[in-house]
Amino acid sequence: MDPKTPRTDEDVLDGVGPRLRALRRDRGITLADIAATTGVSESTLSRLESGQRRPTLELLLSLARIYEVPLDDLVGAPRTGDPRIHLKPIKRFGMTFVPLSRRPGGAHAFKMITPARPKPLDPTPQTHEGFERLYVLSGRLRLVIGERDLALPPGEAAEFDTSLPHWLGSADGGAVELLILFGLQGVRAHVRTSGPAATG
Repeated sequence: MDPKTPRTDEDVLDGVGPRLRALRRDRGITLADIAATTGVSESTLSRLESGQRRPTLELLLSLARIYEVPLDDLVGAPRTGDPRIHLKPIKRFGMTFVPLSRRPGGAHAFKMITPARPKPLDPTPQTHEGFERLYVLSGRLRLVIGERDLALPPGEAAEFDTSLPHWLGSADGGAVELLILFGLQGVRAHVRTSGPAATG
């Protein structure tokens, strides 16, 4: 379609299903998970993703809350000229993850903030598929990878294979801010895995 040609309602609705499928797979969520949360049957959700069923506003609002995205993202609404990006922090295990990338699929960028603590946490290494890159913005990061135990000051960067046991935390109990780039498996491990307060 010519980008200058206005989209019809049919064009907008046709794009909803693929976006929903991409968001669900991106977050590692099954149709059964969504059905249990929304009360909508798996078959209805499947038809919605495949384009065989048109979405209702009520259902779109519910799915937007579950996926933590603006409703405009589900329908592919164009931006109205406001240059601001409204980031929605994700809080997990006492830490804050601020998503810096918006597109489903591929690598994801996050700002990770570890608050100051009276006493540094003990490492609890984890493993998952993927590769991770990070850059220390402030504070001193403790990075444990396999047998290596490193302290990274602001301005230092690291990259590693996340199939190795690894852990990120504060080296001295102070607050730490990082920029992190990782793929889908990394997103799931960092913001969805249940477990101790450490991240990996």
